[in-house]
Amino acid sequence: MPDLALDYRTGFDLAPIGLVLSRQRQIVDCNQQVLAMFGARRDQLVGQSFEVLYPTADEFQRTGERIVASLDAQGWYADDRVMKRLDGPQRGELFWCHVAGRALDPAQPHAAGIWAFEDLSAKRRLKVDLTAREREIAALLVDGLTSKQIGRRLAISPRTVDVYRARLMRKLGAATTPELVNKLLAG
Repeated sequence: MPDLALDYRTGFDLAPIGLVLSRQRQIVDCNQQVLAMFGARRDQLVGQSFEVLYPTADEFQRTGERIVASLDAQGWYADDRVMKRLDGPQRGELFWCHVAGRALDPAQPHAAGIWAFEDLSAKRRLKVDLTAREREIAALLVDGLTSKQIGRRLAISPRTVDVYRARLMRKLGAATTPELVNKLLAG
């Protein structure tokens, strides 16, 4: 059996979950799992803004604002969001992704961070076309937030959230909010 070097670099590269090191929302390094998840080569990600992994520039911007507003005292943050495959046979495909991590300095949330990415597409599929705002609201509904909490987080009125929730319910054929959340989770 070959002698495999077991060090931090090997552990990072071969981790069973996607890992990214970032500075100012730019990818400083990523592991093999991230490359496979997004269908990318290392040179397509390292040195690039996270924006290349989002369906739209607005979603990238709003997620950055949401992270700043939602960090806990130790700098931890987690959510489910829709992201975009960069290249390969699934290029451009949108998929649900769980992102968790921490800002190394909570006072400067985007200065430097460590992030884990988990592809949720095996459990949750996007079967209908959703707008960027519908995707954001869907993700927050799945997290169990109320219209008032979503409105605060996205800087929109709770009534506007209710309008988007109604659109989501129509698109997914759900009669109630719990049924909508179940359909979003089931894909």
